[in-house]
Formats: sequence, C-alpha cells, structure tokens
Amino acid sequence: MSKVSGQRDDPQPTNQGGPPYRPSDRFWPYLEVPEEPSDEELASLNPELRAIVLGTASERPFSITVVFPRFDGPDYERAVELARDSSEYHVSETGTLAQHRARFFPADVLKLKALFELVGPLDSCDVLVDDRPIPYARELWLPLFWFLIRR
Repeated sequence: MSKVSGQRDDPQPTNQGGPPYRPSDRFWPYLEVPEEPSDEELASLNPELRAIVLGTASERPFSITVVFPRFDGPDYERAVELARDSSEYHVSETGTLAQHRARFFPADVLKLKALFELVGPLDSCDVLVDDRPIPYARELWLPLFWFLIRR
C-alpha cells in the first residue's frame, strides 16, 4: 500500500466485490458424490422434477398410481403383494411410516382394481392420474379405467 493515499501499489483484478480466487469444487471433502444420479434415484423422482433435471419430458403412457400407507388389518400383506406386482413400485419409509406407491398402466387394469378394492376405503389412500392429484380421480377416472376390463 502506498503510505500517502492508502491504496494498493499492486492493482489486483477484483470480481465485483467477490473473492479474487476460485473456491474448491469439493464442498464436503469426506463425501464422494457421484456425478450422475443412479437409476433408482431417477425412478423415484417426481415426473415434473425429472423433466427439469433431464431436460426431457417422460414418454410414459397414461397411468394411474395408487399411494397408500401402512395399515393394520389382514389385507395389508395382500395389498403390498399386489402393489409389488404393479408396473412400477416404490416404497418410501420415514421412521415407522411407510408410503407404498404402485403405478398401473392400462394393460394392468385388473391388478389395479384388485389393489384398489383393498386400499380404496382408507382415508389416506391417494389416486394419482399420470402422477398428479386430479379432482375426482376416485369418482371419475377410476370408473373410466374400469371400462378397460373385458368381460
């Protein structure tokens, strides 16, 4: 610094008030994070978030997803068995709570009906149309889906 003006003798490039150095790319030195998400991580993403992360829209056909929690009763094991037999099944556990998520495509309408007959009476059972909560999903969309059942 010069003694008279209080300014530096050697001008350094400034970054508009930011640090004059580039910080390390490693935020946590003890944690190795993979560059790309795994297939399991991508499968568990919300479809809208997946489109943002991957930059493309999903090419999945129309689907109905049934989401239900762990419940007491003799039908729970059968419901989990039917959910595992769906096209896509995912369970998320937080402590003692578990949410089962089973996606069904039009070809699996009989499996969907069997599962919904078990978990449909639960207040905490949700029905999603193309992964979105839609008004009247239980009252309108599911009965329309039942028309796919061939007698």
